[in-house]
Amino acid sequence: MALKKYKPMTAGTRWKIGNAYAELTSDTPEKSLLEPVKKSGGRNVQGRRSMRYIGGGHKQHYRIIDFKRDKHDIPATVKTIEYDPNRSAFIALLSYADGEKRYILAPQGLQVGGTVLSGPTAAPEVGNALVLKNMPLGTVVHNIELQPGRGGAIARSAGTYAQLSNKEEKYAVLKMPSGELRKVLITCSATVGTVSNSDHALQSIGKAGANRWRGIRPRNRGVAMNPVDHPMGGGEGKASGGHPRSRTGKYAKGLKTRKPHKSSDKLIITRKNGKKL
Repeated sequence: MALKKYKPMTAGTRWKIGNAYAELTSDTPEKSLLEPVKKSGGRNVQGRRSMRYIGGGHKQHYRIIDFKRDKHDIPATVKTIEYDPNRSAFIALLSYADGEKRYILAPQGLQVGGTVLSGPTAAPEVGNALVLKNMPLGTVVHNIELQPGRGGAIARSAGTYAQLSNKEEKYAVLKMPSGELRKVLITCSATVGTVSNSDHALQSIGKAGANRWRGIRPRNRGVAMNPVDHPMGGGEGKASGGHPRSRTGKYAKGLKTRKPHKSSDKLIITRKNGKKL
């Protein structure tokens, strides 16, 4: 991983800390694994704005990622490590022995020319995908399934991982990126290793225009609005605000939003704050 500090030649580069992209080996994506993305601008099917602060942004293609890793017992060679504009992690292009190509989330340390495998016969090595019951305790994993065969849903963003801490009769106990201890069916699969681009959280975009490239429009504060527009609006001078809350009146700080008696409560051993449910 490598970050790039810019010289303050302009106001936008004064605070910019970018990614040097030293791990990337290609800037041309595989055409057969691209899909067009139509931007909505925050509008619904009626053409009315249903989400604020969305609009513009650079044109992008979606990269079809193999989250299921269901091509078992066929070795694949890593052809390239590429940038994906749709996610914070890097992606790796695999070329299977039968000629098929697929993108996967690139784990940290995966090199071009390396070989990866998925399935019950795969060894617990970086980039290989296998079920949790075949992994030794302490293994660091990402792209973890919550339901067998449905595809990875947990630990998919840059630098994230979970750790296999225990195995029971039916469940594996994982320590999540948040610190939560959670049970997952032992027949669910996961990929060994940490997701790439761990320095993503240390980047600084440097200027507001960089968010416009991402399709994010300026967000105005509730206290700067009128009472008709926001619960925190109104008042003379700066005498406005009150308890931080959303536009619809829900408390924004401290309110528990998790649904009580949720079906997955029985699978959570310890929450991220160290308390039991």
